[in-house]
Amino acid sequence: MKPSAWLLLCGLLGGCDQPAEQSYAGLGQQAGEFSQVSRGHRLEFPRDHGAHDGFRIEWWYVTANLKDFQGRDWGAQWTLFRSALRPGPETAGWNSPNLWMGHAALTGPGGHRSGETLARGGIGQAGVQAQPFRAWIDDWSLRGSRGIEHLQMAAGGEGFRYDLQLHSDRPLVLHGDQGYSEKSGKGQASYYYSQPFYRVSGEVQRDGQCIAVTGQAWLDREWSSQPLAAGQTGWDWFSLHLDSGARLMLFQVREVQGAAYRAGTWVGPQGEVVALQGAQVQLQALAWARQKNGKKVPTRWRVQVPEHGVDVQVEAVEPQAWMETRFPYWEGPVRLTGSAGGRGYLEMTGY
Repeated sequence: MKPSAWLLLCGLLGGCDQPAEQSYAGLGQQAGEFSQVSRGHRLEFPRDHGAHDGFRIEWWYVTANLKDFQGRDWGAQWTLFRSALRPGPETAGWNSPNLWMGHAALTGPGGHRSGETLARGGIGQAGVQAQPFRAWIDDWSLRGSRGIEHLQMAAGGEGFRYDLQLHSDRPLVLHGDQGYSEKSGKGQASYYYSQPFYRVSGEVQRDGQCIAVTGQAWLDREWSSQPLAAGQTGWDWFSLHLDSGARLMLFQVREVQGAAYRAGTWVGPQGEVVALQGAQVQLQALAWARQKNGKKVPTRWRVQVPEHGVDVQVEAVEPQAWMETRFPYWEGPVRLTGSAGGRGYLEMTGY
C-alpha cells in the first residue's frame, strides 16, 4: 500500500468530485467509468511497467536501505503518482486527463529531508513509458535498461539529492492472488507487484556533501480505481529485508469501526512466494513519537508471522521521518531485531 495523490491533486489542480466523506483520501469513492480491478486478470510485462489509462490512480514507488563507508544507515525514497481526472489515453496539451505528483526523501545522519513536485500531463513535464522504461517528473527520473532489471534513480530537494544505480536478476513478486491484492474484504482491490531484490550503489548528497552508499531497494507498483472502502482511515505498510535473504511485505488498513484489514506476502530465501491474510499477520504498535506538527505516530512495532517463524521488533532509524508534503504522511527506514535481523521501510498514513 502506498499514499494516494488523489485528494491532493484534485484540490490543487481541480476537476475532481469530492471524495466520500468517510473514505481515506477519496480512495473509497465509487469507480464510476474507470476500469475495475478483477480477480484472474493476468499481468503482462513490460507492458504493466507503464501507465494504465483506464484506471484512476497508480504509483511507481522505490525505497532504498543504504549504508555508507562508516556503517551509518541511510534511506532514500522515490515516488511518482498518476491521478486521472477521467478515463482515457494521454493527450497532448493542457487537456490531458492526467495529474502527476512526485515525492522524494533522504533519511540519515542529521535527520530527514523531503521534497515534492507537481505536474500536469500532456506537456512533457511528467510521464511514464513502459519500453524502454522511463518514469520522470521535472528532473527526477527512474530510467531502466532491459526492462526494470537495471535502474538509474535520481531526485532531490532542498539540501539533499541522490543518484543511485539499482540491479536485480530475480523475478518480480506478484502480491495477493497473482497480482490481485484485496484491501478491504468487501471487493476493493488493486493490482500490485514488487521487485524487492535490488542491489544498490551510488551516492547521496546532504548540504553539498557527497557520500558513497550501497544497500538494497524495493520497487512497488500498484494501480486501481477504488482500492479502499468507505470508513477505512489509513494504513500501516512494511517492506522488510530479512538477513536470511527472505523478504516480507505486510500491511493493515485501519477501519473507523471494527478490526483492521491485514494481508501481506512472504518471499522465502529461495524465492518461494506465499500470500498472507488475516490472523497470519500480527501487528502491535509499541511506542509512539510526536512529530514536529504535533501528530503522534507509532515508530516501534512488534511484527509476527508465526507460520514463518517471524517475531521481530521493527523500529524507525529516524523517528522524525514525517513527509512535510501538502498531503502529509510518515515514511522512513527501519531496523529489525528479534527472531531475525534486517532492515526495511515503514509507511503510515491517516494519522
